[in-house]
Amino acid sequence: MLRQILNKLPRKSSSKNAENRDTLYSNAPTNSRSSDLGTSKSGNLTTSLPPGNSVPDAVKSYSNKNVRGANLKPNGFVLSSSYEALPGFRDVPNAEKQSLFIKKVSLCCVVFDFTDPTKHLKEKEIKRQTLLELVDYVTKANGKFSEALMQELVKMVSANLFRAFTPQPRENKVADGFDLEEEEPSMDPAWPHLQVVHELLLRFVASPETDAKLAKRYIDHSFILKLLDLFDSEDPREREYLKTILHRVYGKFMVHRPFIRKAINNIFYRFIFETEKHNGISELLEILGSIINGFALPLKEEHKLFLVRALIPLHKPKCLAMYHQQLSYCITQFVEKDCKLADTVIRGLLKYWPITNSSKEVLFLSELEEVLEATQPSEFQRCMVPLFRQIAHCLNSSHFQVAERALFLWNNDHIENLIRQNRKVILPIILPALEKNAENHWNQAVHSLTLNVRKIFNELDPELFKECLLQFQEDESKEGEVAARRESTWKRLEEVAAKKAASNEPVLVFGKAPPSTTSL
Repeated sequence: MLRQILNKLPRKSSSKNAENRDTLYSNAPTNSRSSDLGTSKSGNLTTSLPPGNSVPDAVKSYSNKNVRGANLKPNGFVLSSSYEALPGFRDVPNAEKQSLFIKKVSLCCVVFDFTDPTKHLKEKEIKRQTLLELVDYVTKANGKFSEALMQELVKMVSANLFRAFTPQPRENKVADGFDLEEEEPSMDPAWPHLQVVHELLLRFVASPETDAKLAKRYIDHSFILKLLDLFDSEDPREREYLKTILHRVYGKFMVHRPFIRKAINNIFYRFIFETEKHNGISELLEILGSIINGFALPLKEEHKLFLVRALIPLHKPKCLAMYHQQLSYCITQFVEKDCKLADTVIRGLLKYWPITNSSKEVLFLSELEEVLEATQPSEFQRCMVPLFRQIAHCLNSSHFQVAERALFLWNNDHIENLIRQNRKVILPIILPALEKNAENHWNQAVHSLTLNVRKIFNELDPELFKECLLQFQEDESKEGEVAARRESTWKRLEEVAAKKAASNEPVLVFGKAPPSTTSL
C-alpha cells in the first residue's frame, strides 16, 4: 500500500545526470500519427500504434528495457544512451510485421555523427543492419503498404537524407570547369547509412505494393523540392542514386510531373543566371533526356519554351564541359522529334558561341555536327548563312583543334550533302577561309584537311569554284591596294610631322594649332 502511494508521487528528474550521458540525436519530424516515440509520466518509452495492432512481447520488452534514462531535448526527440536492435521480422507473426516495420523505421530516425569514426560504432552497425532489414522487407512485400507505414517511412527518409551542405573551398576552379575532372570527388563519411536509406527509398517508390494515390500525400511537392536540393551533393555516389530515384518518382506519380519539370527549370535558371555553381546539372540533364524522349507529338508549347529558355542558355556557363554530353543529347532529342526546331537550336548556339574559349568552341562544333545530322534541307537553308560565317571563323582559328574540328564536318555524309545542295551560297562564304588556311596555316594537319575540302568543291563545281576564286583574288587585290594607300598616308603624315618637329613649328591638329603651355 505504501509503495503504491509513493509511486504516485511526482519524481524529480536529475538534469545533471542527463546532461552527462552520451546522447544520440534524431532529426526526424516530431508530429506523427503512429509509432511516435515519447516518454510517459513515469519516464518509460511509450509508442502509439494504429488501432488494432498489438505490440509483440519482444518489442514490449525492448521498449521497457532500452529507454531507462531516456530524455527529451527541446525539439521533442528521444535521446537515449541505450540503442539496441529490435527483433527480426521472422520472429513475429505476419499480422504484426507492419507494426514492427514502423518501430524499426522509428529506430532509424536517429542520425549519427560520422565526423568521428570512433564514436557509437555498435549503434551505427545496429542502425545499418536495421536499414538492411527494412530494404529486404520492402523488396519482398506481398501486401499493400498501410498509410501509417508510408508516413513513417517518408519521415525517416527525410530525417536521414535532407540536410544542409557545407561547400568545400575549391579555389574558384568551378569557374574554369575543366580542372574539376582532375580533382578527387568529395565522399560523404555517412555514406554507409545514406546508401541504404537511398536504396530503401528507391525500393519503396518502385514497389508494386506502394499505392501512388496514398503515397503522393507524403511524397509531395515539399519532399520533391528537398530531394532536388540533394543533387548539389559533392558525392557522385549519392547523385547517381538520386538520379534513379527521381526518375522512378517521375514515372510513378504522374500528378507531380509538371511540378518536377518546373522545379528542374528553376534550378537551371539559378545556375545559368546567378551562381554558375551546381554539382548535379549533368544528372538532372540525364533524367531530362529520358523525359524528352517520351514527349508526345506534336510537342507542347511548354516543352518548346523549356528548350529556348533553359536548355539553349545552358551553353553560356564556363563549366559547360561538366555536363555537355547530356545537354547535347537533350538538344538533339528535340530536333529529332520536331525538325522545325533545328533553326532555333542552331541560331541559339550561334548566340552563345564562345569567342575566347577554344575548348568550349570544340564542344560547340561537336554538338553542331549532331544537330546538323538531324536537320532537314528546308531548315538548313534558313540558317546556313550565319552558320557558315561562324564556321569560316573557326576554319581560320589559330587553335588547331578548333580549325580541325570545323573541317571534320565535311566527313559527315549528311552534312556534306546539305553543303553540296547549297554550294552556291556556302562556297563564297567558305572559300576565303580555305584559301587563307592553304596559304599560311601553321598546323600541317589543318593544312592537309583544308586542301581536301578545297578539292571537294573544285571537283563538285569547277566553274563556281573558279568564279569564287577569281572573286577572292579580286577582293584580296582591292584589300592590298587599300592597305597600300593607308600605309602611304601614314608615311606622309610621319614625314610631315618629322619636318615640323625639325623646324620647331607647331603641328596643326584638324587645322588648329595646339594650345600653348602658358595658357594651360
